[in-house]
Amino acid sequence: MILVDRISKSFGSLKAVREVSFELPSGQIAGLLGPNGAGKSTSIRMITGFLTPDSGRIAIAGHDIQRESTKAKSVIGYLPESAPIYPEMSVRGYLKHRAKLYGVAGRDISSRIEHSMGQTRITDVARRRVGQLSKGYRQRVGLAAALVHDPKVLILDEPTNGLDPTQIREARSLIRELSEHRTTLLCSHILPEVERTCDRVIIMAGGQIRADGTPSELIHSAQRSPKYIIEVRTNPSAGIDHALRTLATVPGVAMSKPGPNQPLDANKGWSIIELEAEPGEVDLREAIAAAAEDNGLFIRELRTQMPTLESLFVQLVDTASDTKQIGGAS
Repeated sequence: MILVDRISKSFGSLKAVREVSFELPSGQIAGLLGPNGAGKSTSIRMITGFLTPDSGRIAIAGHDIQRESTKAKSVIGYLPESAPIYPEMSVRGYLKHRAKLYGVAGRDISSRIEHSMGQTRITDVARRRVGQLSKGYRQRVGLAAALVHDPKVLILDEPTNGLDPTQIREARSLIRELSEHRTTLLCSHILPEVERTCDRVIIMAGGQIRADGTPSELIHSAQRSPKYIIEVRTNPSAGIDHALRTLATVPGVAMSKPGPNQPLDANKGWSIIELEAEPGEVDLREAIAAAAEDNGLFIRELRTQMPTLESLFVQLVDTASDTKQIGGAS
């Protein structure tokens, strides 16, 4: 439904997007995730036809966004980060205006307005001026406007920007409902928003795609050597060095180091240590506990540190920063 084939975009010496490719089938909801300056918004503007790629190709429902612009845009519902909502218009009046812009037939305008308001749960404010609504309701009006022509593709750029926690939860639920029968691309720099809303995550950084897959696939790909977090107590006079040396000798442990945050009762001999296992090791918890007991270390906590989408995201962004092109992206 959405085909992006090796698109690139530069602004002078700034390489905002570099050789980006992905394809979204019908019915999928995907999140385009990345930090500010990753190239997400520039990519979205090219996909929606607001910017022309320097190279590459984009097709929406089989229509080339450049050669068949009108047909391609007719199947897109787009909610930009700052929705162009006229505050002096009523909600119904604004949706009627947008329906006409999309070319909705006159006989269908009323029913399409009612349907889009029902989908976004704004029927109760249909007669109110848009400028009198809360931020959450204004976002819903923008979403209703993007849906008024019943598009096959829904593209949302930072849809929960500026909303409070309750409004964010409501927006996530609404987006999933609306995506059941259409292809949806959600652009955000907020990881929980993408992780909890989308079936697929595309991570961008430095103008390029760094990872692409379901949240579980990406987490699995991030799994390297097992890591363990141990909170132990040793003789205060021996300090953390004794615990580090002892645990480093456990067969299968590749590295031991102090944890970044030490406990408040460190003065009583308690320490937090991170261990990384050698590749192929499955579970070292029993060996770690035995070594601690044999060497006078008392364990208060021992847990395996599982990879998360957040840890992968940070890792990819940090890697991109090390190899970043001249300038930034947006």
